[in-house]
Amino acid sequence: MTVSQISVFANSRPGHLGRVLDRFEEVGVSVRGFSASDTGEYGILRFVVDRPEEALAALRQDGCACTVAPVLCLKLADEPGELARVMGVLARCGINVVYSYSMISTYIVLSTTDPDRARELLASEPVEMITQEDIARFSAARQGKEIER
Repeated sequence: MTVSQISVFANSRPGHLGRVLDRFEEVGVSVRGFSASDTGEYGILRFVVDRPEEALAALRQDGCACTVAPVLCLKLADEPGELARVMGVLARCGINVVYSYSMISTYIVLSTTDPDRARELLASEPVEMITQEDIARFSAARQGKEIER
């Protein structure tokens, strides 16, 4: 079983991702997973949404260069080695993973052109910044251990 992934080709400039997300919001489409990659002047935005047909129609109506493709979406156990196990199954069968990204939950990772400034700007927003120590604590809590501060 696959899910539909929408890929949007855009100039790699501030605001292009925001315009696509605003358009999704206008038509009532919820983004459940996304990836944004830069190839220099251009970028590829990939989305898994709740209503791909509506999202694709809205993007095409706006003249966006976009495609839809089937992808696999897996829920992995929160255990050390689980991602490696799954990738190993595919590798042993000669299947190459072309790219991969996580679905939106409550945590997202952003790589920006100015991480310090981005952190400053987001500090006053209703989001929680996650530290490396937080990540270690999450893993330890899952295993029933306690990490010293």
